[in-house]
Amino acid sequence: MKPAAVLESALYVDNLEKAEAFYGGVLGLDFVSRVDGRHVFFRCGEAIVLLFNAAATRVVLANAKLPVPVHGASGQGHLCFRATSSEMDQWIARLESHGVIIEADFIWPSGGRSIYFRDPSGNSLEFGEPKIWGLT
Repeated sequence: MKPAAVLESALYVDNLEKAEAFYGGVLGLDFVSRVDGRHVFFRCGEAIVLLFNAAATRVVLANAKLPVPVHGASGQGHLCFRATSSEMDQWIARLESHGVIIEADFIWPSGGRSIYFRDPSGNSLEFGEPKIWGLT
């Protein structure tokens, strides 16, 4: 057996309000849920992007309704969003119109373009063509 796909991915942010505005407003992801001071979740295609306040996920809740173990990370993470070749310039224009700096824009030696930028917490984000990994 092997997993069929990634269901959810988590990044850790230092300001949930800024993260919600960025991922919902700038990137246009669909809002799923929010718990003030702890997390905000978004849908991205068939997957969920989880944005956590890392300190809050390390706290053991005595009255937790679900048995989710404590977790969390320190430092900047990375997430790559799938984009087609024809969407790349549109994403650059959208990001730049919101004051987002494009850190890198290049074609991989094996083919496929990637653009890199940061969210308000400094996480490294990317739009990449599937062919950078030999996918269609």
